[in-house]
Order: sequence, then structure tokens, then C-alpha cells
Amino acid sequence: MAPTRKPNEGLLARVNFPLYAIEMLTSRHVLVAGGGGASKTGVANGFEIYEIYHNGEKYVADEIVRHETGPTVVMNCAIRNDEKRTLLLAGQESHCQMYLVNPIISSSDGEIVGGKSDSADGLRKRKNVSYQSQSNGQVGSQTNNKNQNNEKDRLRKQIRFEIKTGDSVQTDFTESEPLQRVVRISPNGRIMATGGMDGHLRLWNFPKMTLLSDISAHTKEIDDLDFSPDSKYIVSIAKDGLGVIWSINPDKESRKLTWNPPEGSRYLFKRCRYGLIEGQKDKHRLFTLANPFSKSGKSKGLLQQWNPDLGRLTRAVEIDESLAALAVRDDGRFVAVGTMFSGSVSIYIAFSLQRVLHIPNAHAMFVTGLEFLPVTNFDGPAVTGDTEAAVLSISVDNRVCVHSLQYRHSFPAWVAIFAIVLILFVTFCFCSYIGL
Repeated sequence: MAPTRKPNEGLLARVNFPLYAIEMLTSRHVLVAGGGGASKTGVANGFEIYEIYHNGEKYVADEIVRHETGPTVVMNCAIRNDEKRTLLLAGQESHCQMYLVNPIISSSDGEIVGGKSDSADGLRKRKNVSYQSQSNGQVGSQTNNKNQNNEKDRLRKQIRFEIKTGDSVQTDFTESEPLQRVVRISPNGRIMATGGMDGHLRLWNFPKMTLLSDISAHTKEIDDLDFSPDSKYIVSIAKDGLGVIWSINPDKESRKLTWNPPEGSRYLFKRCRYGLIEGQKDKHRLFTLANPFSKSGKSKGLLQQWNPDLGRLTRAVEIDESLAALAVRDDGRFVAVGTMFSGSVSIYIAFSLQRVLHIPNAHAMFVTGLEFLPVTNFDGPAVTGDTEAAVLSISVDNRVCVHSLQYRHSFPAWVAIFAIVLILFVTFCFCSYIGL
């Protein structure tokens, strides 16, 4: 049975507006976005950036910067982070707005802005030094000492961010109330994909944001998109009930996601995410969430695992309610889901879909976004503390939470072999004693 945890134990931060989008900005900085919309309710629109670290006892979040976006709420976003710059793409009504996010490192040596300095070292070396304040945090006797020393380093070197507004492009052309529902950037950083109310999958040259192709993918609004890890495919799901994998270059339908729901039930896909397969560099899985079409009855939400090469369902687990959010860790080992009604969060092993952590009522309302703390060092050591996995969650209840999976204890192989030999020996002695 998966362990459970009290929801308030994972509270990281509260903001003063509903949250709809979450993305890791760096290995230790998370961006959360949302707002109250155009209505004059006094609820702001925009995004905030937090620094996540482990203080030796728990995860902590410090607010770094807040940026308000005027009357337009940020409903979805994507981030492209490389050595030269960081670009944020934010869905604001019918448009996709680009922001340039420049890191500024403050230390006793002064400030370094936007990845350049007067020294030959530049930002990259200094950034790595600053990131040393976050160790991988593997279990061991020195974990607490490392975290204490890292906290001192973190206080000496601080990273803040300068936000600049860039280009904007209209991505949805519905006649009545156009709205961009989702934006993704391909892993190779060359293509941006958007989907909205008009059901079109649009691919854009990135970062120029010039239209590359316009695909009439669905007859109803698109709910989610995701690129494959090799950037060769993109999957789209929509309220017309279809899940379609598209090839890129040339742009054409590759295969549909087909399966046989329980008799008498109709399901709609809700979310989709690709994930790597551990130990297999060129292989990947596809995960989807499917909810019952009817809100009544005893139908359950489904977490599904697919073979994307065949478009075939390989595994599925039932969950007691409809599902709202999905995330896959960057190494492909874990999957997290968030629920629609109870605001619960669960972590599953990606291979077997075995649930290993369940946090009931993590939020007061439905979960709008999930994001694992990364474990691959794309810009510095990951922030993991002494846990096997940690996932961040957001909701329209204005809260940012973290849910961590403690290392699961297992017996070494030699202990199991010794136990088997001991049992056989005891059995043999017992049989000899009774004359068998």
C-alpha cells in the first residue's frame, strides 16, 4: 500500500492569485503562473519565481521575483533554458507572449547579468558555483552537514531574475473568445507547438515564432500536447475524444491512440506526456489521463501507458475519481497525477504503474499543474534532499506544495539468499527430526 501524508506538511508557498501553470526554470527555480482574469476583482495576473532548496529537514521555497501581466491571465506556459538565455512563453488569451528571463547573480564579487561578465569565467562557471549550494542529497551520514554548509553558500550567492517582454503572436483564431490552451517547445529547441479552442495544431519556428505549419488536427478544442524526447513526433488530445500522434517533417498523422474502454463507458483524454525509458536512450513511453465522459455513475479515471511506436495501450490503472494533472520525471522513472475533485496527488512507478505515494486532499480544489524536481543536471546539481523523488503541485487554491517520496527500503540480494538457505536448512532439520 502506498504511504500517505498530511497535506499541510508539503506547503511551500501561498500566492494571492489562482495558479494554472508550473514549469521548472532551472534545476532549483520554479515558475508558477495564473491570475484572476480581466474582471475587476482586484486579483492580479502574472507569474512568480521561487528558489527551492532543502534545509536538512524539509524543502523550502524563497520568492525571487514577481511579474504582473496586466489584465491578461497566464493559463499555460513553456520554458526554453540553455547556456545563452532563458525564454518563457506564456499563453495569454489568444496570444503567446514571449518573455526574456535574464539571471543576475549577486555575490561578494559583485553582480553578473544575463550570462556575461568582464571575467573570462562568465556566468556559466559562476552559475555552477552558485548551484553547488544544492547537492544531490543522496542518503548518507553527511547529508545534514552538507545541507547546512550549502545553506551558507546559498546565502552568500543569490540569483535573481530580470524579466523583459519580447515578441507576441496570435495562436488561436476562434471567432468567439479565442484562447490558447497549451504551448510546448520541442526538446531540441527548434519548434514551438500551440493548441487552442479552434482545434488546430500549429507548429512555429522557434524562437522566431513564425508559422511553420497549420494542422486541422481536431474538431473541438485541444486539451494537451507533448513532443517526443527525440523531437520527431508530437501527440495531441482534444475534446473530440481523439488522441493522435503526428510526425514532424513531414507533418502528417502517424497513428491514433485506440483502445477499448469498459463496456458501456465513454472516455475522453485529458492529459498526455512522453517519458524516457530508463537505460534505453532511444526508447520512450507515452502516458495519458482519461476521464469518464459522464459525470454520473461509478466510472473511474484512468492513468494509461502506451507504446507510442504502435499506438497500443500497454498498461492502465483505475483511480477513484476524474484526473486533472500529469507529470513525468525527466529520467522517466516516476509519473505523478493530480485529481479533479479531492485535490489529491499520487506518484507511480512509470514502468509498472504501481502507486508508491498518495497525498489525499493535498489541495482544497482541483490540481492544475504538477512538476517533478529534476534529477538530471542540465544547469547544476538537482535539489532532491534525502528523498527518492519530489513533485511540486499547484491549484486554484493559490498554494504551491511539494510532495516527497522517501527512499524505499529493500533487502540486499545476499540477505534474501541467506534467508532462503536458512529456511531450507531449518526445513531439512525439522523433517529429519520427525523422521521424514
